[in-house]
Amino acid sequence: MLEPVRPITIEDVESARERIAGTVLRTPLVRFDEHIYVKLENLQPTNAYKIRGAANAVARLSPGERAKGVWTISAGNAGQGVAYAAGQYGVPCTVVAIETAPQTKLDRMRALGATIVPVSYDRAWVAAETHEFEGLDSTFVHPFDNHDFIAGHGTMGIEILEDLPDVRTVICAIGGGGLITGVGSAVKARKPETKVLGAEPETAAPYALSLREGGPRKYTEWQASFVDGAGGKSVTDRMWQRMRPVTDGAITVTLDQTRNAMRLIAEKSRTIAEGAGALSLAAALSGEAGNGPIVCVVSGGNIDLKTFGEMVVN
Repeated sequence: MLEPVRPITIEDVESARERIAGTVLRTPLVRFDEHIYVKLENLQPTNAYKIRGAANAVARLSPGERAKGVWTISAGNAGQGVAYAAGQYGVPCTVVAIETAPQTKLDRMRALGATIVPVSYDRAWVAAETHEFEGLDSTFVHPFDNHDFIAGHGTMGIEILEDLPDVRTVICAIGGGGLITGVGSAVKARKPETKVLGAEPETAAPYALSLREGGPRKYTEWQASFVDGAGGKSVTDRMWQRMRPVTDGAITVTLDQTRNAMRLIAEKSRTIAEGAGALSLAAALSGEAGNGPIVCVVSGGNIDLKTFGEMVVN
């Protein structure tokens, strides 16, 4: 039986910050232009923010739970985070991985010691909704619907407020919803007037749809795209309960806007953002986020370099 959804408190986030301090980086907040800043989570040891939640969640397991080994579901970034954290405790990790994930993500998960079980996107999403996968009896670490995982992501929100106290809006990509819930929980606890907005691709925007219709919805027009690390097929009831109280809206962006944001991040910060990592900047540049200061969370940079070059070089 799943534990009831409960709010992520600032105490949860502060405890997570102490717990993961030796594992994650305090990533830089870089000025992009006069009104926009980028939080470069693509500079984490696994090149994505998921290491924050994974490190906290694995650390919070009992010794007996860890001894069984851990498993998770991932398009790549959560799998790397959980594998990295599991490796620190010397325990095995299995990743039920979406088979269309970029090869660089699959290779890096294996390099971190993970055993890969490739499945279709649909099968992975069913496992995410049911919290189970046949044949795996190790300890499950959910990649977004997990209180400790989300609290770990909240540590980013504290850093943002410390580095830019007058921030007006924070934008996060939405996949499962763990990132925006964690960041939003911390930001709203410390500075409730700050807006927290989601960013989704036009091919997969279930949260924007859910907000329009007043409850969790499936996105029937879902399409696969290069934005593989965000944009789910639906908003689950549990994640709706988590996200809705700490968010102020969602912006839907086109794939062309996302490609342009990937190019601009490379030009301005000299770092690489994957599609999901560039959604927040694409949303800020759309003009729908209001006045600055705006912080865009660049959630990850795990993309094949050849693919990245083909997408952003004219």
